[in-house]
Amino acid sequence: MKAERLFRVLGMADPALVEEALEARRGTWRRWAAAAACLALIAGLGVPWLAGGGFKGYGMSGGAAPGDSGGASGNAAAGGEGGVSFMSYGGSVLPLTTAEDSTGLTAEREVIWDFAPGAYPDGEPRQWGAEVTDSYTLHNSTEEVIAVTALYPFTGSFDSLTEIRPHAAADGGAVETTLYAGAYSGGFQSTFGAEIPDTMNLDGLSSWEGYQALLGSGAYLEQALGDYPVLDIPAVVYEFSDFAAPHETYPAATQAVSIHIDEEETTIFTYGFNGMECGEGFRRYSYFVPDGMRNEPDLKLLVVLGEDIGAYGLQGYEDGGCGRGEEIEGVSCAVVRSETTLDAVLDRLCRYHRERYTQNRAGRENAFDMVPYRLYRGAVAELMAQYGALSGAPVDRYADGRLDDILSETMTHDRVLYLSFPVTVPAGGSVQVECGLWKTPSYDFACAGSGNEGLQGYDLMTRLGSSLRFTRQSAALMNTENVEITGQDYGFDLDGGVTAVELDLEREHYFLEMRVKEGLSSE
Repeated sequence: MKAERLFRVLGMADPALVEEALEARRGTWRRWAAAAACLALIAGLGVPWLAGGGFKGYGMSGGAAPGDSGGASGNAAAGGEGGVSFMSYGGSVLPLTTAEDSTGLTAEREVIWDFAPGAYPDGEPRQWGAEVTDSYTLHNSTEEVIAVTALYPFTGSFDSLTEIRPHAAADGGAVETTLYAGAYSGGFQSTFGAEIPDTMNLDGLSSWEGYQALLGSGAYLEQALGDYPVLDIPAVVYEFSDFAAPHETYPAATQAVSIHIDEEETTIFTYGFNGMECGEGFRRYSYFVPDGMRNEPDLKLLVVLGEDIGAYGLQGYEDGGCGRGEEIEGVSCAVVRSETTLDAVLDRLCRYHRERYTQNRAGRENAFDMVPYRLYRGAVAELMAQYGALSGAPVDRYADGRLDDILSETMTHDRVLYLSFPVTVPAGGSVQVECGLWKTPSYDFACAGSGNEGLQGYDLMTRLGSSLRFTRQSAALMNTENVEITGQDYGFDLDGGVTAVELDLEREHYFLEMRVKEGLSSE
C-alpha cells in the first residue's frame, strides 16, 4: 500500500465544481441526507436519510417478503385457522438438524414452553416471552458408531444474541458450540407502495410460511455453512482527517466533496459521510465536521473502485443542507490518497465499527461478546455482494454505497443462526440432546388499535429444514398460572389439567397464543 498527502485546504479548491453542482441541483437529484444542527431530517429531492443512522425511507418493515403470506395487515403469524395476524413476528422455534444429509439416526422430540414470570430491572413483575427447552433423543439402531455435526437453528439478529443465543447439552453435559449465520432472511419493499416501486425499506419475514419458503430447499443452510465472498478488488481510498471548522458560530458546520465520475467505470463507497447528492455523473458527498461531541465516526473515507475520481473540490457550509448562499470559510481538512483492496478496507471498517459498538455499550454485555469477528466480517461482505453495489443489481437501500448502513444493519438484520456442536451416538445406543433458549413472542404494538394488544404468539415447526427422521414429537407447558390461552391448535386444556400433548408428525406447524392475566405486566 502506498499513501501520499495531497493537500490541506481552506474552503473550495475548484470553484467551477461548485457552480456545476448548483446547476445539477436544478435538475434531477437523488439525495441522502443532510441534517441541520438539531439532527433533524432534511429530505432533499428523493431519498431521505436520518442522521442518526440506519433507517432510510418512511415505511417500517412488515410487508410481504419473498415466500411470505402477507404484510402488516395480513402476516399470518399464527397461520392456523383462527390464528392472529401479529404486527411484529417473533419467528418460529425450529427443529434440530445436522450438517449431514443422511445420518441413519431417528429422533424423538419434546418441546417445553415455560411461562415462569420474570422481573424488570427495577423489580416490577414481568411476563414476557418464554423459556423453551427443546429436547431430542437420538437413536442409533445400526452396528456402527454414528458421529454427526448437530445444528440448532434459531431466529434473530446479531444484535439480539445476548438474549436469544441458545445453550446446548448432550447426555446432561454442556458441549462446546460454534456459531454460524445465514444471510438476511427478509426482503425489501417500497417506501410508498406499488404506485412508486422501490426497494428502499426492509421487509422482514412475517409468518411461518416465510420461513418455510426460506429454509425448505436447504439452500439457505448451505450458504450459511459455506465460504463468505472474497472481495480482493483493487480500491483507491481518500481519507479525510485533521478537521477544523468554526463550530462556535456554526454548530453543524459541514464539508462537501464534489466530484465527477463516469458511472459505468467508477463505483463509490463512503464511510462517515452524512449526505450525498448526484445527477448526470456529478456527485457531492458531505459530512458534519467532527467537533468531538457528536456520536458519529471521526473516520471519513471515500472508497473508489474502477477508474479513479481525479480532480475534486471541497467546500464548507453552515449545515448539512449545503444550500446555495450557505457557503462558509474556515472549514478545512487533510486528505490522504492510498491504494489498497476492498477486502482490506472492509477489514479496517469492521474492526472500527466493532470498537465503536463496544464503546457505546461500555459496562454492558454486547453482541460482539458472542459474535466472532470472522462471522461479522463475513456477513458484511455477504450483504455487499448479495444486495449492495457489488451485486450487479443493488437494492435501492444500499445502492448509494454507504458503508455505514451495511456495517450497522449487518448487526440488526433478522436471520437464521445455527449453533453447531458434535454428537456421537454409540452403536445400538442413544444420546440425549437438549437445546434451551429464551423466545421472543409475536405481538401487536401498544396503542395499535388492533384489539390484540397484550397477546403473545408462539410458533413451532416440527420438521422444517431437518435431516432427522422423527418417530415422535410432543409439547408441554409449565408455569402457566399467570397466563391464559387465547388461541392454539395443540390441544392443551389448562382448566382440564391437560398441559402435555402428542404432536402429529405429518403436521408441519403449531401455534400458541397467550394473554397475561391481570396483575402482571407484559412488555
